[in-house]
Amino acid sequence: MCLSFTCIIGKKVSGLLAIFSIRDLISCSHWRDDANGPMQVVSGAIGRERVHFEAPAAKHLSNEIDLFLQWFNGKNDIDAVLKAGIGHLWFVTLHPFEDGNGRIARAIADMALAKSEQSPQRFYSFSAQIRQERRMYYDMLEKTQKGGLDITSWLEWFLNCLDRAISSTAETLSDVLHKAQFWQMHKDVPFNDRQRLMLNKVLDGFEGKLTSSKWAKITQCSQDTALRDILDLVERGVLVKDASGGRSTNYFFKTL
Repeated sequence: MCLSFTCIIGKKVSGLLAIFSIRDLISCSHWRDDANGPMQVVSGAIGRERVHFEAPAAKHLSNEIDLFLQWFNGKNDIDAVLKAGIGHLWFVTLHPFEDGNGRIARAIADMALAKSEQSPQRFYSFSAQIRQERRMYYDMLEKTQKGGLDITSWLEWFLNCLDRAISSTAETLSDVLHKAQFWQMHKDVPFNDRQRLMLNKVLDGFEGKLTSSKWAKITQCSQDTALRDILDLVERGVLVKDASGGRSTNYFFKTL
Protein backbone atom coordinates (compact mmCIF):
# COMPACT_ATOMS: atom_id res chain seq x y z
CA MET A 1 0.00 0.00 0.00
CA CYS A 2 2.74 2.48 0.94
CA LEU A 3 4.60 2.12 -2.34
CA SER A 4 1.52 2.23 -4.57
CA PHE A 5 0.70 5.77 -3.52
CA THR A 6 4.24 7.15 -3.68
CA CYS A 7 4.11 6.45 -7.40
CA ILE A 8 1.51 9.19 -7.93
CA ILE A 9 2.97 11.98 -5.80
CA GLY A 10 2.26 15.30 -7.43
CA LYS A 11 -0.62 14.01 -9.55
CA LYS A 12 -4.19 15.11 -9.03
CA VAL A 13 -7.13 12.85 -8.48
CA SER A 14 -9.63 13.92 -11.12
CA GLY A 15 -12.23 11.32 -10.18
CA LEU A 16 -12.75 8.36 -7.92
CA LEU A 17 -11.76 6.02 -10.74
CA ALA A 18 -8.29 7.55 -10.57
CA ILE A 19 -8.09 6.43 -6.96
CA PHE A 20 -9.41 2.97 -7.66
CA SER A 21 -7.20 2.32 -10.68
CA ILE A 22 -4.17 1.99 -8.43
CA ARG A 23 -5.90 -0.41 -6.08
CA ASP A 24 -6.16 -3.90 -7.53
CA LEU A 25 -8.41 -5.12 -4.72
CA ILE A 26 -11.17 -2.56 -5.22
CA SER A 27 -13.66 -2.60 -8.07
CA CYS A 28 -15.68 0.52 -8.76
CA SER A 29 -19.17 0.30 -10.21
CA HIS A 30 -22.16 2.36 -9.08
CA TRP A 31 -22.93 4.43 -6.03
CA ARG A 32 -24.94 2.68 -3.39
CA ASP A 33 -28.67 3.37 -3.41
CA ASP A 34 -31.34 3.49 -0.73
CA ALA A 35 -33.61 0.94 -2.37
CA ASN A 36 -33.66 -1.09 0.84
CA GLY A 37 -33.62 1.91 3.14
CA PRO A 38 -30.78 4.16 4.30
CA MET A 39 -27.28 2.68 4.64
CA GLN A 40 -26.73 1.97 8.33
CA VAL A 41 -24.06 0.33 10.45
CA VAL A 42 -26.06 -1.77 12.91
CA SER A 43 -25.22 -4.25 15.67
CA GLY A 44 -27.27 -6.32 18.11
CA ALA A 45 -29.97 -8.97 17.90
CA ILE A 46 -33.13 -8.51 15.84
CA GLY A 47 -35.49 -6.24 17.72
CA ARG A 48 -32.65 -4.86 19.84
CA GLU A 49 -30.56 -3.32 17.11
CA ARG A 50 -28.20 -0.46 17.79
CA VAL A 51 -27.53 2.00 14.95
CA HIS A 52 -23.91 3.12 15.08
CA PHE A 53 -24.02 5.22 11.93
CA GLU A 54 -26.39 6.28 9.16
CA ALA A 55 -24.82 7.51 5.92
CA PRO A 56 -26.05 10.55 3.95
CA ALA A 57 -28.93 9.90 1.55
CA ALA A 58 -27.84 8.23 -1.71
CA LYS A 59 -29.45 10.95 -3.85
CA HIS A 60 -26.84 13.44 -2.60
CA LEU A 61 -23.79 11.25 -3.27
CA SER A 62 -22.82 12.48 -6.73
CA ASN A 63 -22.74 16.10 -5.61
CA GLU A 64 -21.08 15.30 -2.29
CA ILE A 65 -18.31 13.30 -3.96
CA ASP A 66 -17.68 16.17 -6.39
CA LEU A 67 -17.30 18.54 -3.44
CA PHE A 68 -14.94 16.11 -1.72
CA LEU A 69 -12.72 15.74 -4.80
CA GLN A 70 -12.60 19.49 -5.37
CA TRP A 71 -11.41 19.94 -1.80
CA PHE A 72 -8.98 17.01 -1.89
CA ASN A 73 -7.36 18.13 -5.15
CA GLY A 74 -7.48 21.84 -4.39
CA LYS A 75 -4.74 23.94 -2.88
CA ASN A 76 -5.48 25.17 0.62
CA ASP A 77 -3.73 26.19 3.81
CA ILE A 78 -4.55 22.97 5.66
CA ASP A 79 -1.54 21.03 6.91
CA ALA A 80 -1.06 17.99 4.66
CA VAL A 81 -1.21 15.51 7.56
CA LEU A 82 -4.42 17.07 8.87
CA LYS A 83 -5.77 16.91 5.33
CA ALA A 84 -5.14 13.16 5.34
CA GLY A 85 -7.14 12.82 8.55
CA ILE A 86 -9.99 15.02 7.34
CA GLY A 87 -10.07 13.30 3.94
CA HIS A 88 -10.29 9.88 5.54
CA LEU A 89 -13.15 10.92 7.82
CA TRP A 90 -14.99 12.76 5.06
CA PHE A 91 -14.94 9.84 2.62
CA VAL A 92 -15.82 7.13 5.12
CA THR A 93 -18.72 9.29 6.33
CA LEU A 94 -20.07 9.68 2.79
CA HIS A 95 -19.88 5.88 2.45
CA PRO A 96 -20.59 6.01 -1.30
CA PHE A 97 -20.32 2.27 -2.01
CA GLU A 98 -21.97 -0.85 -0.71
CA ASP A 99 -18.60 -2.27 0.35
CA GLY A 100 -14.94 -1.28 0.58
CA ASN A 101 -15.46 2.26 1.88
CA GLY A 102 -13.12 1.81 4.85
CA ARG A 103 -10.35 0.41 2.68
CA ILE A 104 -10.71 3.26 0.20
CA ALA A 105 -10.71 5.82 3.03
CA ARG A 106 -7.49 4.33 4.40
CA ALA A 107 -6.03 4.42 0.90
CA ILE A 108 -6.97 8.10 0.59
CA ALA A 109 -5.20 8.85 3.87
CA ASP A 110 -2.10 6.94 2.74
CA MET A 111 -2.17 8.79 -0.57
CA ALA A 112 -2.39 12.20 1.12
CA LEU A 113 0.46 11.29 3.47
CA ALA A 114 2.63 10.11 0.57
CA LYS A 115 2.00 13.35 -1.33
CA SER A 116 2.80 15.41 1.76
CA GLU A 117 6.18 13.72 2.22
CA GLN A 118 7.27 14.20 -1.40
CA SER A 119 9.34 11.04 -1.17
CA PRO A 120 9.46 7.96 -3.42
CA GLN A 121 9.87 5.74 -0.36
CA ARG A 122 7.77 5.19 2.74
CA PHE A 123 8.62 2.78 5.48
CA TYR A 124 5.41 2.83 7.49
CA SER A 125 1.79 2.00 6.80
CA PHE A 126 -0.99 4.01 8.39
CA SER A 127 -3.51 1.53 7.00
CA ALA A 128 -1.82 -1.35 8.81
CA GLN A 129 -1.83 0.59 12.08
CA ILE A 130 -5.56 1.31 11.77
CA ARG A 131 -6.22 -2.38 11.23
CA GLN A 132 -4.32 -3.14 14.44
CA GLU A 133 -6.37 -0.55 16.34
CA ARG A 134 -9.67 -1.15 14.59
CA ARG A 135 -11.76 -1.31 17.77
CA MET A 136 -10.64 2.15 18.90
CA TYR A 137 -10.86 3.33 15.30
CA TYR A 138 -14.54 2.40 15.02
CA ASP A 139 -15.26 3.89 18.44
CA MET A 140 -13.70 7.20 17.37
CA LEU A 141 -15.59 7.17 14.09
CA GLU A 142 -18.90 6.61 15.85
CA LYS A 143 -18.29 9.36 18.41
CA THR A 144 -17.23 11.80 15.70
CA GLN A 145 -20.03 10.99 13.28
CA LYS A 146 -22.66 11.28 16.02
CA GLY A 147 -21.21 14.51 17.34
CA GLY A 148 -21.31 18.03 15.99
CA LEU A 149 -18.96 19.69 13.52
CA ASP A 150 -15.99 19.68 15.90
CA ILE A 151 -13.61 16.92 14.75
CA THR A 152 -10.72 17.85 17.05
CA SER A 153 -10.87 14.57 18.97
CA TRP A 154 -10.82 12.60 15.74
CA LEU A 155 -7.76 14.47 14.45
CA GLU A 156 -5.97 14.01 17.77
CA TRP A 157 -6.57 10.27 17.56
CA PHE A 158 -5.54 10.22 13.89
CA LEU A 159 -2.24 12.00 14.62
CA ASN A 160 -1.49 9.75 17.59
CA CYS A 161 -2.26 6.67 15.50
CA LEU A 162 0.09 7.95 12.81
CA ASP A 163 2.78 8.50 15.44
CA ARG A 164 2.33 4.92 16.62
CA ALA A 165 2.60 3.65 13.04
CA ILE A 166 5.92 5.44 12.60
CA SER A 167 7.22 4.30 16.00
CA SER A 168 6.23 0.71 15.29
CA THR A 169 8.07 0.80 11.99
CA ALA A 170 11.14 2.31 13.65
CA GLU A 171 11.20 -0.61 16.08
CA THR A 172 10.82 -3.09 13.23
CA LEU A 173 13.64 -1.47 11.26
CA SER A 174 15.83 -1.55 14.36
CA ASP A 175 15.18 -5.29 14.74
CA VAL A 176 15.91 -5.91 11.06
CA LEU A 177 19.16 -3.93 11.31
CA HIS A 178 20.18 -5.83 14.43
CA LYS A 179 19.56 -9.15 12.66
CA ALA A 180 21.54 -8.07 9.60
CA GLN A 181 24.44 -6.90 11.77
CA PHE A 182 24.53 -10.22 13.60
CA TRP A 183 24.75 -12.31 10.46
CA GLN A 184 27.31 -9.96 8.94
CA MET A 185 29.50 -10.31 12.03
CA HIS A 186 29.14 -14.10 11.96
CA LYS A 187 29.20 -14.70 8.21
CA ASP A 188 32.21 -17.00 8.47
CA VAL A 189 30.99 -18.98 11.49
CA PRO A 190 30.03 -22.59 10.58
CA PHE A 191 26.62 -22.75 12.27
CA ASN A 192 24.63 -25.90 11.55
CA ASP A 193 21.09 -25.75 10.16
CA ARG A 194 19.46 -26.19 13.57
CA GLN A 195 21.50 -23.36 15.03
CA ARG A 196 20.67 -21.05 12.13
CA LEU A 197 16.97 -21.86 12.49
CA MET A 198 16.93 -21.12 16.21
CA LEU A 199 19.14 -18.04 15.97
CA ASN A 200 16.76 -16.57 13.40
CA LYS A 201 13.83 -17.29 15.71
CA VAL A 202 15.61 -15.56 18.59
CA LEU A 203 16.53 -12.58 16.40
CA ASP A 204 12.90 -12.37 15.22
CA GLY A 205 11.66 -12.10 18.81
CA PHE A 206 11.39 -15.62 20.22
CA GLU A 207 8.78 -15.56 23.00
CA GLY A 208 9.45 -17.21 26.33
CA LYS A 209 12.63 -18.71 27.72
CA LEU A 210 15.05 -20.56 25.50
CA THR A 211 15.68 -24.07 26.86
CA SER A 212 17.18 -27.24 25.44
CA SER A 213 13.75 -28.91 25.48
CA LYS A 214 12.20 -26.14 23.35
CA TRP A 215 15.23 -26.29 21.05
CA ALA A 216 14.79 -30.04 20.62
CA LYS A 217 11.06 -29.73 19.92
CA ILE A 218 11.38 -26.94 17.35
CA THR A 219 14.36 -28.42 15.49
CA GLN A 220 13.08 -32.00 15.89
CA CYS A 221 16.27 -33.35 17.37
CA SER A 222 17.18 -35.20 20.56
CA GLN A 223 17.64 -33.44 23.89
CA ASP A 224 21.35 -34.29 23.85
CA THR A 225 21.80 -32.84 20.36
CA ALA A 226 19.93 -29.69 21.37
CA LEU A 227 22.18 -29.24 24.40
CA ARG A 228 25.31 -29.68 22.28
CA ASP A 229 24.03 -27.05 19.83
CA ILE A 230 23.35 -24.61 22.66
CA LEU A 231 26.66 -25.18 24.47
CA ASP A 232 28.50 -24.63 21.19
CA LEU A 233 26.80 -21.22 20.87
CA VAL A 234 27.64 -20.42 24.48
CA GLU A 235 31.28 -21.22 23.77
CA ARG A 236 31.20 -18.97 20.71
CA GLY A 237 29.79 -16.15 22.83
CA VAL A 238 26.46 -16.02 21.00
CA LEU A 239 24.27 -17.32 23.84
CA VAL A 240 24.65 -16.74 27.56
CA LYS A 241 23.49 -19.07 30.33
CA ASP A 242 20.91 -17.53 32.66
CA ALA A 243 22.55 -17.30 36.08
CA SER A 244 19.21 -17.07 37.91
CA GLY A 245 18.85 -20.84 37.87
CA GLY A 246 15.48 -22.56 38.27
CA ARG A 247 13.97 -25.92 37.41
CA SER A 248 15.48 -25.83 33.92
CA THR A 249 18.49 -24.03 32.48
CA ASN A 250 17.63 -21.04 30.31
CA TYR A 251 19.75 -19.22 27.76
CA PHE A 252 19.49 -15.78 26.24
CA PHE A 253 20.96 -13.97 23.28
CA LYS A 254 24.10 -11.96 23.97
CA THR A 255 23.71 -8.31 22.98
CA LEU A 256 25.93 -7.24 20.11
